[in-house]
Amino acid sequence: MNHQTQPWRVVSAALVALTLAGSAAAQTKITPPKNSYKPQQDVEVGQQAAREVRQQLPMLDDSRTEDYVEDIGERLIGVIPGELRQPAFRYSFDVVNLRDINAFALPGGPMFLNRGMIQAASSEAEVAGVMAHELAHVVLRHGTAQATKGQKFQIGAIAGQILGAIVGGRTGSVIAQGSEIGLGTYFLKYGREYERQADLLGAQMMARAGYNPRAMASMFQTIEREGRNRGPEWLSSHPNPGNRVEAINREAAMLRVEGSNGSNGEFQSISARLDQMPAAPTTQEVARRQAGQQRREPVGTNGNAGPVEPPSGQWRTYQPGDFMRLSVPQNWQQIGGESSVVTYAPRGGYSSAGFTHGLQVGVSRGSGDNLQQETDRLLQGFAQNNPNLRRQGGYSRTSIGGRQGLTTTLTNVSDATGEREAVDVSTVQLRDGSVLFLIGVAPSDEAGTYRNTFGRIRQSVQLADR
Repeated sequence: MNHQTQPWRVVSAALVALTLAGSAAAQTKITPPKNSYKPQQDVEVGQQAAREVRQQLPMLDDSRTEDYVEDIGERLIGVIPGELRQPAFRYSFDVVNLRDINAFALPGGPMFLNRGMIQAASSEAEVAGVMAHELAHVVLRHGTAQATKGQKFQIGAIAGQILGAIVGGRTGSVIAQGSEIGLGTYFLKYGREYERQADLLGAQMMARAGYNPRAMASMFQTIEREGRNRGPEWLSSHPNPGNRVEAINREAAMLRVEGSNGSNGEFQSISARLDQMPAAPTTQEVARRQAGQQRREPVGTNGNAGPVEPPSGQWRTYQPGDFMRLSVPQNWQQIGGESSVVTYAPRGGYSSAGFTHGLQVGVSRGSGDNLQQETDRLLQGFAQNNPNLRRQGGYSRTSIGGRQGLTTTLTNVSDATGEREAVDVSTVQLRDGSVLFLIGVAPSDEAGTYRNTFGRIRQSVQLADR
């Protein structure tokens, strides 16, 4: 359900703020980061991204559970600090029928809470803690604040990038067509400072809404413990800002909980209801199901299987991000420009199952190590989603954008055709330590022709990152 911020809520929030003025004076002051976008653009981006989520992820569609989560959300909306309120924002709360422990919120108000997150909690206050953290990201406008770093992008393209970056983890992999790393994450990283802000503001809103903020800390401990066993879904897109639990509990000691909210009886009833339902799938199971459906579709952007035209001798220049330009054969088109990776492929060389001929460009977050170590990690990540990927040799040095890069050759079995394919991976480090990667793919019997084309593309790259 959607919620415009109503006038009575604004008045209510103001009264709460006046009531707490004396008791919460010691709380940490949170200043929103610089943002080049208007609040209405947050709404535009968030609504577009939310439509993609609802199309690609399984919604629970259980009215009782949805109403329960929405009630918690309403309490938190009612105590958003007056100076952070945005009348244009459209808040909504949906439960996703996924087993993984995850939750995320999009610019302008849409929030999605996995069924697995609710089932991992031990109280309503713990559920409210996760929701308060996500709501804090929204009211501080962290999504478009991140997008400000890439402000030459069109707002429509930013929606897809924000989606892949904010969702993160395996869920982000489903949404981003099998890759959780790409151009989007270069501009849209939730760093430790944004996580710290969301933790502290979330704790403050919990106290105003009648929940003990320490429940947020205990829930995060549960997420970390479960993450070690089942994969850190939520943690993958919400890095620990350092001493997270201690910082939240320290903030909680400065806050006064106003009243008492959270019915253990209602929470237990909802938990029992979810336990009685058929087991929720994991995001990996959803991804495999989607991939199986996609493999039944014809290969080719024209919807027909058939021969793919060889690379043209004429070239066309694209600018996939404001930090780079590159040229590709004129008969290749840009595909998926609104996702976190950009693909260039000829007609007939691409379908929703993947691309059989062409090149993908993306950016992987680096850790400051040397390029070979970063590339090794990148290839390990690719191999997790491509079990048939095999290295054919070591690295060769290559020039990309006037910088020294690396290229290596691999083989794989195409998801789209089931045939062997050659894969060339080239990498180069950007100024902030991230790694730009170019992945060239062609059927094994056409590899020679395409390898020359991939080499020319690498030579055409121009970088302007700062």
